[in-house]
Amino acid sequence: MKNFPLWFITFALRIYFWLTLRIDAPDDMDKVPAEGPLIIITNHTGQVEVPVFATLLQPRRITGWGKAEAFENLFLRWVFSAWKIIPVHRGEADMAALKSALRMLEENYIFGVAPEGTRNKTGILRRGLPGAAILALKSGAPVLPIVHWGGEDFLKNLKRFKRTDFHIRIGEAFYVRADGKVTGEMRQEIVDEMMYKIAALMPEQYRGEYGDMSKASEKFLVNLR
Repeated sequence: MKNFPLWFITFALRIYFWLTLRIDAPDDMDKVPAEGPLIIITNHTGQVEVPVFATLLQPRRITGWGKAEAFENLFLRWVFSAWKIIPVHRGEADMAALKSALRMLEENYIFGVAPEGTRNKTGILRRGLPGAAILALKSGAPVLPIVHWGGEDFLKNLKRFKRTDFHIRIGEAFYVRADGKVTGEMRQEIVDEMMYKIAALMPEQYRGEYGDMSKASEKFLVNLR
């Protein structure tokens, strides 16, 4: 078998999720293209969505960034190696991590990124950080918002031997375009536009910083369709 660790992890996770989750996936998952580079943007509770997406989107190859400290855990390092997760040092401009991400997109991987930058245990959206905007601008890859909610209760439900309702919704793909020199202010504006795309797919109580949808704009976004 070409990649036994990936096969084994996927097999084990599917059984685990069957026991612990009720996944409410939409009928339009075919919006995820069968090939080519793709950036998926999502909210990030850090409870269960990463392994869910990593299994659900197969046979597409999917990767992303993971905090460098997590690689100190031998088990996580093994899993991350199978998923080709790229270590990133938070709180600094990690150009090596950015270059690695661009290379994976050139190799037609799906690259998953959470614009919030770090996990949000409440599930209520916080202000996005510019890393996702930089990746989209430099790669030129299409961006697809996929959101989830319910997973923020996963660990609490697990302790009670209760299955968690995990909801997934998928939006419309777009490109990020900007003319001339891109300033830090513009990058923040771009990521805010991306975050509003995420917020629009979520129930109102989860929208947090992006609750006022009247402020949503698409100055830098170009729809594929």
